[in-house]
Amino acid sequence: MRIAVASLAIALTMLGGCATPPPMASKDVSTVKLANGILVNEKGLTLYTFDKDAPNSGRSVCNGDCAVKWPPVMAADGAKPSGGLSIVTRDDGRKQWAFKGQPLYTWPEDQEPGDVYGDNYNKVWHVIKTSQL
Repeated sequence: MRIAVASLAIALTMLGGCATPPPMASKDVSTVKLANGILVNEKGLTLYTFDKDAPNSGRSVCNGDCAVKWPPVMAADGAKPSGGLSIVTRDDGRKQWAFKGQPLYTWPEDQEPGDVYGDNYNKVWHVIKTSQL
């Protein structure tokens, strides 16, 4: 029995790098709205753009470790863009909200509505303010 469990553990470890990402859970999907002069998600947490994302390119360059540090704001299947909001397709095929063609992200250090700890982080991450709308 121990040999079978060990063999299974080794097989799962070897396959780990080859596995496809799990389907997106509904909790990963966000809505985008305006609150107190900035764009936020449904929890009221601040949304950011990344200067390295080319506007209107239809894609995000923040993948892998970057997307772990700056979680993308995911759009539900069938979400309808409106106003300055659009949807881009990520490298993994999932849909992400964008504002004026730039993908949107959250910053994990923002824990409460109104937190803007990621604003101007490394001079490439920015809050979307009312003046930009």
